[in-house]
Amino acid sequence: MAFTSYTTLKTKIAEYLARDDLDTQIPDFVRLAEERLRRDLRIRQMLKVATATTTAGDSTVSLPADFMAMKDLHLDTTPVRVLQFQNTSNFFRNARTTETGVPTMYTLLGSEFQFAPKPDSAYTLRMVYYYKPDYLSDSNASNLFLANCPDLLLYGALAEAEPYLMNDERLATWSALYDRGLASLRASDDDSEYPSSPMSITLSTR
Repeated sequence: MAFTSYTTLKTKIAEYLARDDLDTQIPDFVRLAEERLRRDLRIRQMLKVATATTTAGDSTVSLPADFMAMKDLHLDTTPVRVLQFQNTSNFFRNARTTETGVPTMYTLLGSEFQFAPKPDSAYTLRMVYYYKPDYLSDSNASNLFLANCPDLLLYGALAEAEPYLMNDERLATWSALYDRGLASLRASDDDSEYPSSPMSITLSTR
């Protein structure tokens, strides 16, 4: 049976475990697998574009609620100004954090962006980031993970189930299948970013 919905995924997990008494526990195994995928997976299907606006005199802007990791961040100006990321230590050692002007760098702290220099006006931020897919539930029958990597959801849930069932010898099997599927999906995603034909350089003439 194919598993293309939350209900059929739970049924498949029960079949693999050869158990019919885990209706309460299987949703927990699925949720733990989703948490693992949120940490492990970054594929183009998880990218989202969003905008936000700075406030003059305020160096902070809240992160999107579903934010996981940044891909690109720039000011939507003419010309476009790309903002450079700094780790927290370097950011707060930089003297430009005390200045006011057009932001040139940022860091992430808690649930906020921190910008330097401090914005002197309202600027539109355009960001491309990896977002957290909604969790599967009885009211949300499918999500990005189930649509793009159902095998990883299955193997991840089974790997979470075995310690609960005190069946540790099977844990290595499901973990190995999860790791293999994850590596394969990452490689496929990397390949999809580049054209299949060789890139060429064209010399312009005057």
